[in-house]
Amino acid sequence: MLQAAILGLGWWGRTIVRTMQDSAALRVVAGIDPAPFAASACAELGIRHLPDFAAALADPAIDTIILCTPHTQHAAQIQAAAAAGKHVFCEKPLCLNLADAQASVAACNRHNVMLGVGHERRFEPAIADLRALIDAGKLGTILQIEANFSQDKFLTLPRDNWRLNPVEAPAGPMTATGIHLLDLAVSFLGPAERALVHVKQLGSDLTNGDTLAAMIRFKSGANALLTAILATPFDGRLALYGSQGWAEIRDKTHPEAPEGWTMTVALRGEERSVRDYPPASSVRANLEAFASQALGKGIYRMPQSDMLATIAALEAVFKSAASGEIEAVAVS
Repeated sequence: MLQAAILGLGWWGRTIVRTMQDSAALRVVAGIDPAPFAASACAELGIRHLPDFAAALADPAIDTIILCTPHTQHAAQIQAAAAAGKHVFCEKPLCLNLADAQASVAACNRHNVMLGVGHERRFEPAIADLRALIDAGKLGTILQIEANFSQDKFLTLPRDNWRLNPVEAPAGPMTATGIHLLDLAVSFLGPAERALVHVKQLGSDLTNGDTLAAMIRFKSGANALLTAILATPFDGRLALYGSQGWAEIRDKTHPEAPEGWTMTVALRGEERSVRDYPPASSVRANLEAFASQALGKGIYRMPQSDMLATIAALEAVFKSAASGEIEAVAVS
């Protein structure tokens, strides 16, 4: 079992600790956060409180670091953890630019430690079945993806929270929810080629923007039409269209507390089918898959090439949101 220290004890950090409490693959045993509430939060969660990141890196009982920190800190923290011989699981996005992502991946490889990213959508049961349909050729050539991931959780955050800071979260909803859709698109379509993105503040006082629309063109020729909103109640949808059929997955609730999914599949010459999926923790599945490969027992369902391709596309999204123009995706 991996023994992990978590850096960042906010909403999502605490969610991860609770999610992994009875896991046989990875257990969070210590926490670090500069906030005054850190010690009491650790006591409430039943984990050790460490004074700082350096203490976790120096602790021989800790073999894994989980990062739930502001995005601009990820690259330096990943590289420091790798140099200390610790496996690293980083919440999304891995980094805010391709150069930092490349340096982070290289550091983990150089020090022979595992790197994981918090793209739990890849580990949802319905997504796994969709991938199986594609791998079996049931949908034919993939033509286009249409997807939405919207929520209103950020409306209750203090306006000085780092998640609302344009430096930490360029392009409004992109680093909150849109990044999950972008990563899924990369997982199905491969590297992106160019991006056209529009972000506006339309339905809230979130000055960084609350409504995003993106069209991503992929090297395969396929497109992804992605939307993300921070000013409307939760909605989640992924539809993938192929030359032989299409499939749509709808989330019943936010991944924080999943209640399942519904997948509709329409194949040429066959009756449309609808399947409901029971609740399952994709957050836990992601972390346990990461731990499994780190322990030499399995293969992590997120190759480093995809990690880099997602950040290359993300950087183009940021540039297009700022310029209003089509921006090229750098080769990852």
